[in-house]
Amino acid sequence: MNPFLARARSFASSIAPGIFMIGYIIGTGSVTTMATAGARYGMSLTWALFLSCVFTGIMMVAISRLTIISNQTILYNFKTHIHPAASIFIIIALMVTVVSSIMGVTAIVASVLQEWSKPLTPDGSGLHPILTAALMLGVLYTLFWRGTHDTFIKLLAVMVGFMGVCFLLTMIMVIPDPAEVIRGMVPGIPDTGQPHLVIAGMVGTTMSGVCLVSRSTIVMEKGWGMDDFSTERRDTTISMILTFVLSAAIIASAAGTLHPQGIYIEDAIDMVHTLEPLAGRFAISVFVVGIFCAGMSSIFPNLVMLPWMVSDHMHTARNTKLKIYRILVFLIAASGLTIPIFGGKPVAVMIASQAVSPLAMPMLTGFLIYLINHPKIMGEKRAGLGMNAALGLTFVFSLYMAWIALEGFLGG
Repeated sequence: MNPFLARARSFASSIAPGIFMIGYIIGTGSVTTMATAGARYGMSLTWALFLSCVFTGIMMVAISRLTIISNQTILYNFKTHIHPAASIFIIIALMVTVVSSIMGVTAIVASVLQEWSKPLTPDGSGLHPILTAALMLGVLYTLFWRGTHDTFIKLLAVMVGFMGVCFLLTMIMVIPDPAEVIRGMVPGIPDTGQPHLVIAGMVGTTMSGVCLVSRSTIVMEKGWGMDDFSTERRDTTISMILTFVLSAAIIASAAGTLHPQGIYIEDAIDMVHTLEPLAGRFAISVFVVGIFCAGMSSIFPNLVMLPWMVSDHMHTARNTKLKIYRILVFLIAASGLTIPIFGGKPVAVMIASQAVSPLAMPMLTGFLIYLINHPKIMGEKRAGLGMNAALGLTFVFSLYMAWIALEGFLGG
């Protein structure tokens, strides 16, 4: 093989776990939350996205370090060094998030595709949401049934690539004033609307417990050891930089079109029929492709989350081809048809469900600080002053975001 191609292939393989994280973080729920923030508040909440990416990166490095040194996943460490109930509680809590996410994401993607496709159908009704949702979930379940972990990673990388190109192109076509982007990096909470709930949703979709727990599993699957700390840090850095850039592009897409017109996003299809006359058919088509890829890339890892977490808790091989796992994953996938069949508006539900995540983050951060300083687990590799200071700031940030989330749910 050509030396350049060999190096490129090796580099791509080394950042594959980070690409997986991007696909998990930037799903349709993230797109909805970021677009809502851009439509209502322009770029003024960019600071919340930036800080959440920074502190998520710190958590990813710490979780990876714990996983590599202990040679156990974070859930198994919770079970053996804190209490089995801690691991079970987290599995149950995260599965509630996973199922609600699949339900909301599927409904949003189906609604967006229906609205976008109306001019393409003879009767002007667009693609039927139930048909679209069933087809999308069927394809993803088939990939789960036939695939392996490596297949998941590769397919997710393709989806993330398409998604990233689409959102960046949309931003370029409707980019807001650069000065507004810079002002958005200054922390502040707007006085109008429900900024607390939106901020909590922005942080929750980035600093997600599901993503952080899955990071430990991915590191174990990758087989990283003591000599791979620098590779892991590079992977985390690239992942968080791209997460910030792509999420900021979504905010900018809404800030450059909807915000100047005073148009808010109240329903999934608002992202299509309000953006199209402002940005043009081509721009909105690109945006819709991005939403579709974001939906696929977030549902895909959600489907394997339960088998992974149960395997980690039981300390068994992650064999997604077991019959019991295939049945459970089928039921989880089928839950995505709930809103398309019975109706409902998933945007508000998605933002609220994303905003719940910060409420659990202080506990997860506190557990991590305890474990990474545990002498029997870490030995001489216990966290130093720098790591503990960074995790301490992360814990303070998580407490503040938990308060912000409570303010939002209480009507702040």
